[in-house]
Amino acid sequence: MKSWARSLVVIGAAALFPSAALAGAKAAAFPGNTRIEITVLAPAGSSADLTARVFAHALARHLGAAAVVANRPGAGGAIGYRYVAAQKPDGSSLVWMSGSVSTTYHLGLLHFAYAAFEPVARVLVESPLLAVRSDSRWETLRELIAEAKSHPSEIMVGNPGRGSHTHISSVALFRAARAEILDVPFPMAPVVPLLLGGHVDALLDMPAALSNPVKLGAVRVLATLAPVRDPALPDVPTAQEQGYDVSFVSWHGIAAPKGTSTGVVAVLEWATRRAVQSPEFARASQLLGVRPAFMPALEFATLVEKEHVQLGRLIEAIGLPKQP
Repeated sequence: MKSWARSLVVIGAAALFPSAALAGAKAAAFPGNTRIEITVLAPAGSSADLTARVFAHALARHLGAAAVVANRPGAGGAIGYRYVAAQKPDGSSLVWMSGSVSTTYHLGLLHFAYAAFEPVARVLVESPLLAVRSDSRWETLRELIAEAKSHPSEIMVGNPGRGSHTHISSVALFRAARAEILDVPFPMAPVVPLLLGGHVDALLDMPAALSNPVKLGAVRVLATLAPVRDPALPDVPTAQEQGYDVSFVSWHGIAAPKGTSTGVVAVLEWATRRAVQSPEFARASQLLGVRPAFMPALEFATLVEKEHVQLGRLIEAIGLPKQP
C-alpha cells in the first residue's frame, strides 16, 4: 500500500470537515459545470454497466456535478484501466473498479496493477450466479456437472470475458467439480442475450444482469457462488450446499488516476458515502440483486492490495495460463 500512501494520509478529512468547509471543498473540486466520467469495463446492459449507472445517478445528486458512464470493454477490463490511468488526475475521470484490476495483471493482460490508481471507495458487493434457460434439461447444478463429466468439453458455459471475476469463478467452480466444460468468454457483449439465444448452454454472471430474466421466468438459477443464500433468491442453493467447495464475493468501487489530489479524493469519498447510504441507492440495489457496501478509501486500498495477492495465488492454483 506504500504507493497509495500519499493520497491516504488525509483521506479521512471529509468525515472531519465542518459542513461549511466541506461545501467549499466540494464546490472548489467539482463546480456545477464539472462532468465526471465513470469508465465501465464491460458493455452496455451488463451487470457492471447497470450497477454503475445506478451509482452514477446517486453520485451526481450528492456531488452536485454531472456523472456519466462510458463503456470501454475488452481484454478483461485492461482497455478501460489503461484509458483511465492515462487521464488527467483531476477527479473528472474515474474507473468502476473491481477485482479485475488484479486478474488482468496476473493474466498478463495489463502491465500495471492497482497502484496506478488512487482508491476512492468501495460501493457494493455481489456474488456470481450460475444460470441456464428456463427450458433447460438441467434442474440442478449437480445434473449439469454430471453431464459435463460424461460429455467432457461439450457444455458451453459463457462469462463476461477472460480475466473477469466471473470468469475466474467459473473456472474455479468446474475445476473443483472436476468437470470439463467449454469456457466461452464474451468480453464485448452482454452474456444473457447469448444464453437466451441458445449460443451457450449456461452462464456465470452477476445478479444485476440476471435480475429481469429471472423475474420474467426466462432463466433458471442453479446456484449462487455466495457463501450464503441470496435473500433475493432464497430458493437457490449455494454451490457449497451442493457439495462444491467454492464461494466468491466480488465488489465494485471507484478509483481515480494516480496523482489525484487528496482533497479531490476526499470529496469524492464523502459524496460516495452519501450516495451509497441513500434510500434511493438501497432500493435500486435490491432490485439489481447487489448489496450496498460502502468502504472508505483507506480500508478499500487495504482490501484491494490483500485481494491482489489472493487472486494471484488462485489463478496459479487453478492453472490459468498467462498471456505472453
